[in-house]
Amino acid sequence: MAVLPSLNSIRAGLTILVNSEPYLVLESDFMRTAQRKPVMRTKLRNLLNGKVLEQTFKPGDKVEEADMARLKASFLYADESQAHFMNQETFEQFDFPRDALGGQIGYLKDGLEVNIINFNGNPITVELPKKVALKVVEAPPSVRGDTAGNVTKQIKLETGVTVNAPLFIKEGEEIIVNTDTGQYVERA
Repeated sequence: MAVLPSLNSIRAGLTILVNSEPYLVLESDFMRTAQRKPVMRTKLRNLLNGKVLEQTFKPGDKVEEADMARLKASFLYADESQAHFMNQETFEQFDFPRDALGGQIGYLKDGLEVNIINFNGNPITVELPKKVALKVVEAPPSVRGDTAGNVTKQIKLETGVTVNAPLFIKEGEEIIVNTDTGQYVERA
């Protein structure tokens, strides 16, 4: 595990160790004020339990980069309590508790390729692609005259998740959804 050379090395997307647990840096802001030493204010998410922490680092603090490994896996299926995946290199199957995936479960469809993040040899979280293509299963018809401005409607996708989409989206079409924000991007 490498110690970061300076506070400026702490950037969004980096994984660091805080109290021997891996944290993902969500935000980082370098603060320099008159008469005071500069500090790095960060917002971190614990990769083991999902809790968010605000942490301030001062010059001289030793910040270690977490030793994380990513491996490719395919989503197989989900049941009431767990989501099942298969390592694409070794064909070994493993699972995550459904509640540990949180809102990500709504973007998983059979065969979707994901990254599994390993910490100390154990899988701890799933990293989805930024965009996924999902089929629309329910879309209310648009009403003529509803087009004043940027109007959207609620549609239901094949995985059960609902998103806002433009009025022209119809049942049976495939759309691309951003997995970070849960927003419609474009037609597939």
